[in-house]
Amino acid sequence: MPNHLAQETSPYLQQHADNPVDWYAWHPDTLRLAREQDKPILLSIGYSACHWCHVMAHESFEDAEVAAVMNEHFINIKVDREERPDLDQIYQTAHHMLTQRNGGWPLTMFLSPDGTPFFGGTYFPKQARYNLPAFPDLLKRVAQVYAKNRAELAEQGQQLIAALAETLPRADSSGVSLNDTPLALAVKQHKEHYDSVHGGLGSAPKFLHPAELDLLLRRSHASGDQQALHIVHFTLQQMAHGGLYDQLGGGFCRYSVDERWDIPHFEKMLYDNGLLLGLYCDAWQNSGDPLFARVIEQSAAWALREMQSPEGGYYSSLDADSEHEEGKFYVWQRDEIRALLSADEYALTAAYYGLDNPANFEHHAWNLRVSASLAEIAQPMDISTEQASALLGSAQKQLFAAREQRVRPGRDEKILGAWNGLMITGMARAARVFDRPDWLHSAQRAMDFVRNTLWRDGTLLATYKDGKAHLNAYLDDHAFLLNALLELLQAEFRSIDLAFAVQLGDALLARFEDKQNGGFFFTSHDHEVLIQRNKIGPDNATPAGNGIAAQALLRLAELTGKTEYADAAERCLKLYFPALQQAAAYHSSLCTALAEYLQPASVLVLRGTTGDTSAWQNALRARYLPDVMTIVLADDVADLPDVLAKPQGEKATAWLCHGAQCLPPITDLDELLKQLS
Repeated sequence: MPNHLAQETSPYLQQHADNPVDWYAWHPDTLRLAREQDKPILLSIGYSACHWCHVMAHESFEDAEVAAVMNEHFINIKVDREERPDLDQIYQTAHHMLTQRNGGWPLTMFLSPDGTPFFGGTYFPKQARYNLPAFPDLLKRVAQVYAKNRAELAEQGQQLIAALAETLPRADSSGVSLNDTPLALAVKQHKEHYDSVHGGLGSAPKFLHPAELDLLLRRSHASGDQQALHIVHFTLQQMAHGGLYDQLGGGFCRYSVDERWDIPHFEKMLYDNGLLLGLYCDAWQNSGDPLFARVIEQSAAWALREMQSPEGGYYSSLDADSEHEEGKFYVWQRDEIRALLSADEYALTAAYYGLDNPANFEHHAWNLRVSASLAEIAQPMDISTEQASALLGSAQKQLFAAREQRVRPGRDEKILGAWNGLMITGMARAARVFDRPDWLHSAQRAMDFVRNTLWRDGTLLATYKDGKAHLNAYLDDHAFLLNALLELLQAEFRSIDLAFAVQLGDALLARFEDKQNGGFFFTSHDHEVLIQRNKIGPDNATPAGNGIAAQALLRLAELTGKTEYADAAERCLKLYFPALQQAAAYHSSLCTALAEYLQPASVLVLRGTTGDTSAWQNALRARYLPDVMTIVLADDVADLPDVLAKPQGEKATAWLCHGAQCLPPITDLDELLKQLS
C-alpha cells in the first residue's frame, strides 16, 4: 500500500511512495502526530537526481525489516530539498553544529517532536562500512537515547536554537560606511584558491563557482587585472574540455569528483546550466573564444531539447543514474565507439577523447573528455584542421544518435520559480548576445509560464507539477526571477515584463526585508514558523539570495527611478559589510552588488526603427559591458518611466545616462562606442 507521499507533487517524494516506510511529508499535522505519539522524528532530506539518496533508498527504505524499525520508533518525514530549501538550510546548519562535519544529501536528522534536532548524519549504510554504523543499529540506539535522556536532549536543543540564532548577521549600531576594500580582498582570496594546473577554485571535489568567476571577470574588466581574467578564461576552458561537460549533448554536471574535471557525479541541474550559460556569454564577449560559443550553442540546445516543458517552464534536473547505475547513459566502451564509426572517424575520435589512454571510469569505460586539440591530431593524420573538424562533427552526430537509444536518466519534472529564474537569465543573455530569436522565445515562454502559473493574486508560489502550484515562494524565487526579468528587458523590451519586475521588487521589500536590521530573510513574513528564520549571505551552488536581490534592486531603481529599491539594497549591503570585510570570497554575489552600488550601472536607451537599430545592436553584442543596461524601444511602446521615456526620432538615437547625469542624444554609432569604451 502507498504511504502518505502518494499525493505529493515532488517526484522525489513520489519515488518513496511505495516504500514500506510509513513516510509523511513535512506538514503541521505530521509534527502534531509526533507530539501526540511522543515519538522522535526521523527527517530524511534529498532530491531526485541524488545518487547516494538512491543508494540509501535501495538499501534501507525499500527493506521491510529496516522499515519496521523506523516505523516502530519514529515518525518518518521525507523532504525534497528543492521544494523546501528553507528546511534544508536549517537542518544542514544544525548538522554541522552537531557533528562538526559538512552535510550533504541524503541528510538524515533525528528531531524532537517540536522540530529541534538532537543527532544527525548524511548517508548511512544498511550494513556497517565506510566507518559508518549500520543504519538499523543506529536507529535502535537513537531511540534508546531519546527514551532515556530527555532532559539532556532538551537542554542541548535549547543551546542549539541559541547557536542558530547567533548565525544571523548583526546590524552595526555604530553605522557602516561602504567602500571598495572587500572587492580587492575577494579577488585576492580567490587567487589563493586557484588551481593553476587544472583551473577552478579549490581541490577535489571541484565545483563550478559561477558567482565567484562572474565577480573575477567583472573585476578584471574594471581594474585591468589580467591574472583574474586568466583564472576565468582558463577555468571555463578546462571545464568545457573535461568530462564534467557533456561532450555530445551539451550541459554541465553538478561537480567533478577529481581535480581534473574528468569524472562528475552525473546529475545535471537546471540552476548550474542557467548560471553557466550567462557566464560563458560574458566570457565570449570578453575573449571571442570559439570554444565558449560552442558551449553556449550546445547547452542552450540541451535546455530546449530536454529541459523545457510543453507548458513553457523549465524542468529541474536529470538523474545521475539510469538502469540503477551512475553515469551509465553517458559512458562508453571503446569497442562500442569503434563499431559505430569509420576508420578515419574512429582514429580522430580516439585521439580527441583519449580512448587510447586507460579507461577513466568504472567497468573499463570511458567518460568522454577532450584530450588533444584538433590541430595536434590533424598533423600526424596528414589532414587539415577543417577536415579534422568535419570528421569529429560526423562522429559526434553518430555517437549522439546511438546514445539517444539508451535508457535515459530520470527527469525531475517539477518547475521551480528560483531555478527558472536562473535559466531564463542565462537563456535571455545568450539570445541577446548571439541574436537567437529561438532562445529568446524559450526564455519568454518560461517567464510567461511563471507569471501565469506561479504568480497568484500578488503572491509568488515556489513550485509546480501536474497542474498544481503550491508552497510559499522564498527569497531566491523573487530575487532570481526579478534578475531574469531585467535580463529579458535587455533582450527584447516588453511592458509586461517591466510591470512584473516592479511587482516582484515590491513583493521583495514588503514580504522579505528586515526593515530594522537590513537584508532579506529567506522566508516571507507570513511563512510557517520554523526553529530558525535565517538570512543567507554566502554563496553556495547558487548565488546568495541577498546578493542577487541587492544587484537586481539596484538595477530596478536605475530603470524605474524608484529610490526605495536602491535604499533596500544599501541596507542589505551595510548589514553584510562586516562579513565582506572578513570573508569577501564567500560573498561574491554581494561583492558584485557592492561594486554596482559604488559605481551604479549606466542605462543605455536605444530608440529607432528595427532597421535603424539593428546595426547598433550588432555592434553592442560582441562587447562585454557588465556595467551597462541596454534597453531597445520599439515605436509603439508607451507608459514608460521617465528614465526610459525617450522620444522617437527620424533616425536611430541613443541616450546614455550614468546615474542622474545623461549625455546629449547620440545619433552616431561610432560616437556611442567611443563613449562606452
